[in-house]
Amino acid sequence: MKTILLNPGPVTLSPRVRQALQREDLCHREPEFVVLQNGIREKLLHLYDLDGAQWAAALMTGSGTAAVESMISTLVPTDGTVLIIENGVYGERMRRIADRYGIRNVQVTSAWHAPIDYHKVGAALGSDPSITHVAVVHHETTTGRLNDLAPLAAICRERGVAMLLDAVSSFGAEAIDFDNWPLVACAATANKCLHAVPGTCFVVVARGSLGSAHPRNLYLDLDAYISTQDHGGTPFTQSIQTFYALDEALDELADHGGIATRRAIYQHRMQQIRHVLVELGITPLLGDDESSCVLHAYKLPQHKDYTSLHDQLKSAGFIIYAGQGSYAEQIFRISMMGEISDADVQRLSTALTDALQT
Repeated sequence: MKTILLNPGPVTLSPRVRQALQREDLCHREPEFVVLQNGIREKLLHLYDLDGAQWAAALMTGSGTAAVESMISTLVPTDGTVLIIENGVYGERMRRIADRYGIRNVQVTSAWHAPIDYHKVGAALGSDPSITHVAVVHHETTTGRLNDLAPLAAICRERGVAMLLDAVSSFGAEAIDFDNWPLVACAATANKCLHAVPGTCFVVVARGSLGSAHPRNLYLDLDAYISTQDHGGTPFTQSIQTFYALDEALDELADHGGIATRRAIYQHRMQQIRHVLVELGITPLLGDDESSCVLHAYKLPQHKDYTSLHDQLKSAGFIIYAGQGSYAEQIFRISMMGEISDADVQRLSTALTDALQT
């Protein structure tokens, strides 16, 4: 029986991407690697119709957190301050990154189940002229919330502050308005909405922002990746097989209709499962209009603990995800990324019904 991953990355791979992992061994200093790397960088920009003269993709070996750390540690100047939006685990992780590097930071916090408090953001920017950047998570998988970034972008534009975006769990499925949001960088990974494997991450960065870059890390120096990769090199050994998988996954995404089509597929799957769960009396943590297309969170019923629900579904061939922190005993999460067929969704509906009625 095939196991379907319903956690927010890694994902169940398509046969096409899995086969790409079997391509020939390759040295990262050979011209064939340059062709591979250049192709991936171009395809990442093409996903959001970005001009390569204005934007660049820095590819690196690591998880999504490595990309976020690279973005923050490179782009916030020594005399600057980053305002960090926190309404979940991953906003809090950005604060921990800034603290580890000694980067001055302030926070605007909301409860994990709550949206961004834009009034507090405006007040913080108005009271602290040293703030040069606002860092925010697009899709906060702690709860499945898709943070509404248009109001935040408007505030940042008005104040002349740049945005740093953690798009680790949204890039490749959700809309990102590179034209109208004052973004200077967007960090993401291969093994979520792009349907590749863990091991490759990237930062899409505005080339103009690199002139004031202040790298604090050798391996995660974003400026070094861009300048070296622009000239056909790479600063360090890359994970070649994961590059192969990402390259194929990007081709597969394009062949299947691109971001808008992928988003519609996720939404259709998610609505089917949400309907089943609501019919079973399970309460979603957030409203449908607050949630991403990628993941929804649900409150555990009183008669079922997470471990037993997880184990019953695992025996049926599905891996769900627990809550984090104070939500660990309160919610479960279901993501709809990866190679999931209509038959798989129907089978999941049956498995959820069986597990939650016992």
